[in-house]
Amino acid sequence: MLMQTATSANDDIVLGAYGIELRYPRPNQPANTVLCDFSLELAKGEILAILGPSGVGKSSLLRVLAGLQAASQGTIQVNGGSLHGPHPRLGFVFQDASLLPWLNLQENVGFGLDFKHQPAITKAEKQQRVQAAIADVDLLGAQERYPSELSGGMAQRTALARSLARQPEILLLDEPFSALDEITRADMQTLLLQITAKYDTSAILVTHDIDEALTVADRILLIGQSPGRLIGEWRIDDEHPRDIVTTKITAIRVEITQALREARNSTKQQRRVASR
Repeated sequence: MLMQTATSANDDIVLGAYGIELRYPRPNQPANTVLCDFSLELAKGEILAILGPSGVGKSSLLRVLAGLQAASQGTIQVNGGSLHGPHPRLGFVFQDASLLPWLNLQENVGFGLDFKHQPAITKAEKQQRVQAAIADVDLLGAQERYPSELSGGMAQRTALARSLARQPEILLLDEPFSALDEITRADMQTLLLQITAKYDTSAILVTHDIDEALTVADRILLIGQSPGRLIGEWRIDDEHPRDIVTTKITAIRVEITQALREARNSTKQQRRVASR
């Protein structure tokens, strides 16, 4: 079940990253290489979860995939075309909801729809998209509320709706549920599954929670070492809603836990050697 490739079994690839290397320059020192020779492919309708020790480059990778940060080396392709910046078919959901406090919920959902990299739409179409996205995340009736009036779960639903209003083909999510309580987090995981199924949307979810990855993902990638690189992959074929306490999935959890522990220890050792 553990593999060393990060390619989808589906030939309908919507996002591909090939030979990605990410370096940060440092004054009077060698550059800090965060990611090295990293590749992955995401198929249409697939949910891919990325796990790894803290500081191994998961969030940096997501920013590169979103076109928010340029890779030092390698290529990103969306539907076969090269990615050189923010793309209208890519939606990004951050760990923090990042809502603008002076805008109400409805205005936050619609914010950015008229940015230059977004396709031009009419005022009526914008309003329709915003209302549809708010309905999708079950926040109808809360349109006039401001961020200070929203619970943590409502704020994250608003952030998700903001991405959905762009009608993305691919959702990139950077630990968006990590600050939520267990019940609200489970609700958001269910919502993510419902939305990706409804719109046949693909998603890449960065998370530290193995059970969250097992609950929602079709494939799980593990990044480790320093600089970060792919060190393991698991495919999960069980249908949703998924029972994650079966013998099969429990065995996968044990494999991932052991691999993650080894990756964390290896990463710490490599960093100690590099700092000498």
